[in-house]
Amino acid sequence: MVRQIVDRFYDLMDQESAYARLRALHAPDLDPMRSSLTGFLIAWLGGPRDWFVEHPGVCMMSTHARLPVTEGTALEWSDAMRRAIADSTVDPALGAKMAEALSSMAQGMIRPAARAD
Repeated sequence: MVRQIVDRFYDLMDQESAYARLRALHAPDLDPMRSSLTGFLIAWLGGPRDWFVEHPGVCMMSTHARLPVTEGTALEWSDAMRRAIADSTVDPALGAKMAEALSSMAQGMIRPAARAD
């Protein structure tokens, strides 16, 4: 189910012009990101912690600190993730909680210098 969400998320980002600014922040090949986000979300959701074992000391905020994350790109990320979750088989109530938590995480990645879009 997590891989289904991640694949839908990256498909939306890659195919829809509404997510063009977000897509521009990523490498041409999204396959490594698909694998990494899948592993992260599995661990974040309480599954096997393989991602954290394979990436000791890695913090999502510091990992994204080098990227010019703006309010706009954070909103694009949140919207695409919310849609991907809604399109999955996740219970709608749980999906809403996941989307809310992930949206808060995305907002926390906004760079102060990049606040204005």
